[in-house]
Amino acid sequence: MIALFRLIGLVLVIELIFYALIYIYVRSLRREALEKEWDRRHPDHAGPTEERDTFVRRSMLGYSKSLRARLVGLVLVLPLVVIVTIIFYVNYK
Repeated sequence: MIALFRLIGLVLVIELIFYALIYIYVRSLRREALEKEWDRRHPDHAGPTEERDTFVRRSMLGYSKSLRARLVGLVLVLPLVVIVTIIFYVNYK
């Protein structure tokens, strides 16, 4: 049983690392898309301006509540559930 807890702990650490990397990557993609959208809508204010930063910041607040951002959380849950299910199925059937 101790080996199971060690495995779960190790898997959680690895999943947290991958979650952090994927979270940063997905947010950077969304931020870049918002910056391009601002530049497309306001060609006279293209480039890094205070208004664009405000627009991106406000849009990112809404993005963190979206389904797409929450689905990244499956990186934490899904592999752990699968591993524990396989272990219990193999050992107790």
